[in-house]
Amino acid sequence: MRTAYQYKFRPNKEQIATIQLWLELLRRQYNYRLGERFSWWSENRCPVNACPLVMPIPQLRDNPDYYSQKKDLVNTKDKFPEYKLIHSQVCQDCIKRVKLAFDRWFKADKNGQRLGKPRFKGKGRYRSFTYPQIKLNCIEGNQINLPKIGKVKLIQHRPIPEGFIIKTVTISRKADGYYVTLSLEDKSVPALTTKVEPTLKNTLGIDMGLKEFLVTSEGESVPIPQYYRKSQQRLKTLQKRLSRKKKGSKRWLKALLSVAKQHKKVADRRKDFHFKTANELLSKAEVIAHENLNIKGLAKSRLSKSINDAGWGQFLSILTVKAENAGQKTIGVNPKNTSQDCSNCGKKVDKELNIRTHSCPHCGIAIDRDVNAAINIKNRAVGHSVLKARGVRRGTGTAKREAHTIPQG
Repeated sequence: MRTAYQYKFRPNKEQIATIQLWLELLRRQYNYRLGERFSWWSENRCPVNACPLVMPIPQLRDNPDYYSQKKDLVNTKDKFPEYKLIHSQVCQDCIKRVKLAFDRWFKADKNGQRLGKPRFKGKGRYRSFTYPQIKLNCIEGNQINLPKIGKVKLIQHRPIPEGFIIKTVTISRKADGYYVTLSLEDKSVPALTTKVEPTLKNTLGIDMGLKEFLVTSEGESVPIPQYYRKSQQRLKTLQKRLSRKKKGSKRWLKALLSVAKQHKKVADRRKDFHFKTANELLSKAEVIAHENLNIKGLAKSRLSKSINDAGWGQFLSILTVKAENAGQKTIGVNPKNTSQDCSNCGKKVDKELNIRTHSCPHCGIAIDRDVNAAINIKNRAVGHSVLKARGVRRGTGTAKREAHTIPQG
């Protein structure tokens, strides 16, 4: 079993200078190795049978792959002695990042989508480095012993679980300081396999929106916090101060840091809200059904600010990971007509977005629009038809149900 714990740590001035030097040197190394690959690719991407016959074919250079570039680090240290200050495995991990970035450009992911072309990193854009291996007893009390950096004070807000060993250590620079991420492994704990089958009793459908963050098929709702919109006035003030400073000056850097800290505060609050909401949902059902939305496409619409502020993509990722770790399950269903179809009789009832109540003229049911959509999502995840899943309520004259708020712990 693998998991990751992140702690904040407080290096002294000398250690901060060392970390900043490492990050800058690794940034240059990353750009150089990426440039090597781009150069080879641009010179050799044309197939031989497509070259003009009247032009001589040049001698092909060797492809700079992961192993050749890692081997060439010896020459880099001879020409630039400052690279000897960096731990050798940290430099090798930098080469590995170049390989992964280049591979993602050519190879499709599990959904069949290819990512964009890797970009060179500007000054300050290389923010982390990793120790692929480290001693098992690197943590001593409230300090962590990092090779070639020394012992650094660690704010260990939660203990490492018993039986887990540290596999890798990643040092990250963020707006409010430095963080260390420990990748932990316990081989005695097998990876959980989800064998839960969705049924009407163990499944909960959720409909995410912008009026409420989500509404469940049981009629409960979670209000949308809108952390970014609430902090817009503060951000506006900080960005005005930044615009009045001379770019590159010390006061400009100080104002830039204030803006970055405010953005991180918003992101941290949103992430905390997502974790608490995911825990609350998983405590209510074994299977959570949601719409399989094209969030990237929706984020390009006129509602982009509200959609990005809600953070649907991050929430679904957190929900999926926590469900897998708990042996539970999430299911994404086709979102087509979940708001238009009646959850009681299955008939389509067209309605505009401003109509928030689903009133079916066929069966007479009156229900909140979002609750109706959540029930449809649940039914699609279970695989039952509407009549089979909701037939017990047909023709009973069910009264309008209101959505109740889920308390946040």
